[in-house]
Amino acid sequence: MGFKLDMFGHVSEVPETEGIKYTGSKLKILPYIVDMIADLKIGSALDAFSGTTRVAQAFSQIGFDTTANDISVWSNVFATCYLLSGKTDSYYIPMIKELNSLKGYKGWFSKYYGGEDAEGKKPFQLKNTMRLDAIRDKIEEYNLPWEDKCVLLTSLIYAMDSVDNTLGHYAAYLSGWSPRSYNDIELKLPKRHPIQSTNRVVQGDAFDIVKEYHDLVYLDPPYGSNNEKMPPSRVRYAAYYHIWKSVILNDKPKVFGKANRREDSRDTASPSIFEEYKRNEEGNFIAMQAIKDLIQQTNAHYILLSYGSGGRATKKELNDILHSNGKVIAAKEINYKKNVMSNMRWTNEWINSDGKYNEYLFLLEK
Repeated sequence: MGFKLDMFGHVSEVPETEGIKYTGSKLKILPYIVDMIADLKIGSALDAFSGTTRVAQAFSQIGFDTTANDISVWSNVFATCYLLSGKTDSYYIPMIKELNSLKGYKGWFSKYYGGEDAEGKKPFQLKNTMRLDAIRDKIEEYNLPWEDKCVLLTSLIYAMDSVDNTLGHYAAYLSGWSPRSYNDIELKLPKRHPIQSTNRVVQGDAFDIVKEYHDLVYLDPPYGSNNEKMPPSRVRYAAYYHIWKSVILNDKPKVFGKANRREDSRDTASPSIFEEYKRNEEGNFIAMQAIKDLIQQTNAHYILLSYGSGGRATKKELNDILHSNGKVIAAKEINYKKNVMSNMRWTNEWINSDGKYNEYLFLLEK
């Protein structure tokens, strides 16, 4: 596909991507990501923390040989759907129609996640979890190859995401029913694009995958809040999106707490060093040391780092880390409310000392 530029040399058409409601979604900054790399000679790219895979989807559509990596199984499913599945829509349409026609019944998902009437504090209304139970069991009966199964699972997750009773994650639920929760789930085919590149999907440790060479590596690590009084969840993926893991694995795990989270989503089960809010013996945040180590170990010509002003680092810390590992050829600040990107000025603290949230992109040439 390649980049389409306007008369001023900026990207005029950003690849169309899909994704669930997600705390760390890059939908809003995707145009700026694409714009920043438009002039670079890139053949291969790695999205090391791919999440909902919007960036990886864009890389693949542009024509980069794309590797999508994330520790979560739901990210693996999305990436497989968009980066690897090659069958035409006509192959899946009969199955989608059959799944949409199924009558629901009360199964494991309905027991833990379905509510009715004024019950509230459940992620879905019972009528939709009953459909979920029936649809998920039917998908298993199809006994499809993994790539084809991922297309149907992606469709199912999108359908449930559109009728949920949450603020975008599944660690807590709304006390009353959201307007969208009254809607009936309907599976629709994910909008895939012809694959014009050689892609890979990996579900592993970012420290391992960044050692493999790519022309461009995009780093968007999770990070803890800079509010000392409110330590963040140390396993954001596992805690916030545990339901999607259960939908994919269909393993009916033991659950705990008011939100009925999976046992393996406990805060102590698989902590993320990038969300560690403590300091080391030198007085530096452990999370920042992890980012420094990750950048040092990244084998790439270019690194694009995304970071939010709500994280632990100051600009000076990031400046020191980046300049000790190569040449910073661009640094951009994105103001969400104004929807603009500007060149960034360096100070010891974040520009938005008034508490407003901005996103920052740093392009490093190693």
